[in-house]
Formats: sequence, C-alpha cells, structure tokens
Amino acid sequence: MLMNHTLDHSLRELARWLATTTLADFMTGWWEWPIAESLHFIGLSLLIGTIGLFDLRLMGLGKRIPLSALHRLIPFGIAGFVVNMLTGICFLTNAANQYMYNPAFHLKILSMAIAGINVMVFYTTMFQKVKTLGPGEDAPLPARIIGGVSLTCWLSVIACGRLLTFYRPPAFHWCFWC
Repeated sequence: MLMNHTLDHSLRELARWLATTTLADFMTGWWEWPIAESLHFIGLSLLIGTIGLFDLRLMGLGKRIPLSALHRLIPFGIAGFVVNMLTGICFLTNAANQYMYNPAFHLKILSMAIAGINVMVFYTTMFQKVKTLGPGEDAPLPARIIGGVSLTCWLSVIACGRLLTFYRPPAFHWCFWC
C-alpha cells in the first residue's frame, strides 16, 4: 500500500511538473494540437506501412517480394516512430493526467515495449537468416512468429491510442489493476 501511495504521489508530481513546461504551454494554442495529431497520423502510417508490410512478408504473405526489398523501407518506419514519439511527448505534456492514469495508455506503452524487445530478438537471432530470402521463399518459423508478435503489438498500439480518447480516468487513479 505504501508503494502505491508513493507511486501515486510521484505521478501527481510528474503531472504537475509536465503541465508547467514550455512544451505544455505551447500545446495549448488553437493549432498546435491538430498539427501534432496530423503528424502523429503520418508517422503512424509510415510505421505501420513499412513495419507492418515487413511483418506480413515474414509471416508468409506477399511471397513474391524479396525481404531485402522490404527491409530497405524500414528507415521510413523508424522515422515514423520518431515522429510519433515526439508528438506523443507533446500530447503527454499537455494532458498528463489523461495519459498517466489511463489503462489504455499503460497497455499502449507495454505494447511498444514488447515490440521493442521483439525487434531486438529479431535482429539478434533471425535477421541474418532471412535477409537473403528471395521471392517465394518462406521465413523460418521463429521469424514468422516474431513477425506475428510485432504486428500484434503495433495493432495493439493503434487500438489503445484510439481508446485513450474514449476513456477519461478519474483523477489520480493511476492503474486499473491496483
């Protein structure tokens, strides 16, 4: 119980501090939020359009496309992720309570963390085995599983992002499992 109280107090302090930042102040204008949302959507499109396509190929769809050709698009997905992180920070500073106390946000962050671990596993175990796969060749089962986990995580991120706007948590109730 003490740990929950300490964590709750820390989150309150963090939310208060975020609300006082220059970035939070900047995001209160009439055009900043819509511009950030548009950039967030563009970043999401880049991310899912490239990473999702690569994941689907790993899983066996679009076998005529060599994986190396799709892998050349990954930098666009990374750029989309960076845009989303930057705009996400803008949203967080302006409405910290809406995010920090929202179970959908918790699940979104968890899904991104799992996706990050998953991509590290892919590049340390499977990438060398699949980078030269040509048209019509299947990826090994572990690579297909990694692709499925990645796609599931990113779809979860999208779903949780949408749920953020529909769930308005009561102030200072930071987690749904406590």
